[in-house]
Amino acid sequence: MNNHLLTTNHLTKQYGRHKAVDNVSLHIRQGDIYGLIGRNGAGKTTILKIISGLAAPTEGGFSIFGKSGRDAAPFMSRIGTLIENPGLYPNMTAAENLKLKALAMGIRKRNQIPELLETVGLKDVGRKKVRNFSLGMKQRLGIALALVGDPDLVVLDEPINGLDPQGIAEIRETIFVLNRERHITFLISSHILEELSKIATRYGIIHDGVLLEELDREELLARCSERIQLKTSDTRGACTVLEDMGITRYKVVDADTIHIFERLDAGGEITMALAGNNIRTLGIAVKNENLEDYYLNLTGGERHV
Repeated sequence: MNNHLLTTNHLTKQYGRHKAVDNVSLHIRQGDIYGLIGRNGAGKTTILKIISGLAAPTEGGFSIFGKSGRDAAPFMSRIGTLIENPGLYPNMTAAENLKLKALAMGIRKRNQIPELLETVGLKDVGRKKVRNFSLGMKQRLGIALALVGDPDLVVLDEPINGLDPQGIAEIRETIFVLNRERHITFLISSHILEELSKIATRYGIIHDGVLLEELDREELLARCSERIQLKTSDTRGACTVLEDMGITRYKVVDADTIHIFERLDAGGEITMALAGNNIRTLGIAVKNENLEDYYLNLTGGERHV
């Protein structure tokens, strides 16, 4: 059964000779917190704008609930968006901002505004003007605006950018609650990789407009987990030696590299066992990547993405 809420199909956006988005096919399942990872300028915001109907693709397209093109039009109201800065009226209260958005969407649902304010942790702001809000409060109000109309999918572009640790924690908890209790699917772009790794259940890694990988949280954690990295002149023979030692949790990565995921303190023992079988050890070390290291190794990039 296909449980994809949204997919993009060879999505491409070109400005002159520059391809901001290059043949990207995302697969977002219902219930995901999907993290779109990439440095600034990678094409993340352009993808989100196309999905939200704010920009048109040069080639390709997307489908929501299996519907694409004109058939998707009735479903676009089920996407809530917060792209770049939330469009807030600083001289109005949070409730007034929400009421204006609801009126613009033709929504007259009673109690919606108090419920939204409570959902994002702003129920006690009263008559306080938005201009006096902290950056974190403004972001939470932006998320509340994206929730007007009870969307199935909420698209957030860099929602924690510029926030202090307290603000980041508040946004993270808001997303968790909405996903868990209201079953809202999220598509979140960010270049703050370590923070995104705390909430996302699925990832798309984008670089220079190209989608490099899509993987689940479990797959990413496995790739970033602590391991022995063994480089040897004979991977086939080395595997036999490892199994003779009772080591079964290993993976041959390439022609001369094996990753070992158990007995991480047995490096010396492994080297001696290989030598006893006339197999040279070219290098052996314990590795432990974080998400940023993994991204940098994948893209060949520099730090401070």
